[in-house]
Amino acid sequence: MLAPKVLGATEGGKKPDDLNVALIGAGVQGQVLLDACLKMEGVRFKAVCDIWEAYNQKRVSGQLNSVGHANNPYVDYREMLDQEKDLDAVIIATPDFSHAEHTVACLRAGLHVYCEKAMSNTVEGARKMVQAARETGKLLQIGHQRRSNPRYLHCFEGLLQELELLGRITNVYGQWNRSVQPDIGWPKKYPIDEATLNKYGYKSMHQFKNWRWFKGLGGGLVVDLGAHQIDVFNWFLETPPRSVTARAGTHYYDKKTHEWYDTVMTVLEYETSAGTVSAYYQAITTNGYGGYYEIFMGDKGSLEISESAGRGNVYPDRIHPTEWERWVRLGYLKEPVAEEAREETEEGVLLDVRETVVPPSYKLPVQLNHPYHKPHLENFFKAIRGEAELNCPPEVGYQTVVTLLKVNEAVEAGRTLDFKPEEFVV
Repeated sequence: MLAPKVLGATEGGKKPDDLNVALIGAGVQGQVLLDACLKMEGVRFKAVCDIWEAYNQKRVSGQLNSVGHANNPYVDYREMLDQEKDLDAVIIATPDFSHAEHTVACLRAGLHVYCEKAMSNTVEGARKMVQAARETGKLLQIGHQRRSNPRYLHCFEGLLQELELLGRITNVYGQWNRSVQPDIGWPKKYPIDEATLNKYGYKSMHQFKNWRWFKGLGGGLVVDLGAHQIDVFNWFLETPPRSVTARAGTHYYDKKTHEWYDTVMTVLEYETSAGTVSAYYQAITTNGYGGYYEIFMGDKGSLEISESAGRGNVYPDRIHPTEWERWVRLGYLKEPVAEEAREETEEGVLLDVRETVVPPSYKLPVQLNHPYHKPHLENFFKAIRGEAELNCPPEVGYQTVVTLLKVNEAVEAGRTLDFKPEEFVV
């Protein structure tokens, strides 16, 4: 009766539904994903791969050992794939330019892959990833984690699709503003030798640590930050855009060390089943005012949403807010929050002829009380076990990459560029 198989355990204490996982890329983003995974049951890390052997690799491997995840450390991912024969899945958190190489190799090795966004910094790289997933039959989840965020799912499935609360969406706005930051440094006693840096695509430790600013390694602000939010534009509008206009420049940082622009603004035009939608997006790295969020505006109301718990409001527009009370009773919205009182005169509220009374905002009833990436990783692992469908399969990530990279093309061209429907299909 007490035999291990009866208790649902196998040799070494591994349960039948435990998944053996490796991490490729143990830097800041890899650490974020690892920490989220360590809060889950049934995920066992067996290997860590990072070219910064003396620092990233040693730190993360030691952390895993300290929490009972015996693992093998590697510098070269190819050696890891050759040596590790009992892996089920790999999490890839390397710089964008290496996503395609790492993902395709892991898929062809018979492993399921979770790859951080953006899918690739080239359309060709993203295409190869889609093709490899199809050919191998293995799962590939792209790390657009908002697609598994319960707040975003509530807004898309409940407020937009089921209730059509905003009416016809006409405009979208998104931004990600960041304060000025110094270039990222590193512990001087732990440098990577020049030969290793060159072997894996870097000219120096400075470039290795600040790869996002270099062309050929990163994809610029739109691919780095806008990847999250423009993906939400495509998702909520249920179609990719038909045209893009964009302007960008390096107005603050030294162009010798910051090859990508530090400021970008773009207009994406969508043709939805209800009509044309103009979507505006900006990202700047010289001031952090307002942070990051997205706003969807319709002829009946507006939705403001962000991963940040501090933002999550719905504003009635053309209709009286009391018409939304039923959605509060049914749990779609929370009680409205009254706006600050306006200046009043003897005749009542003082308004300019161009103003309208702003109704109170309704709060979203759903919060994410976990690390931002945890639901998306959980969706990936559930899909491996056959308990769910992927929320961001490679075909979805591919559409987003095509959109993002066309923004960069529009910046270079200095004019509006049109999309062809076949561009979004592999």
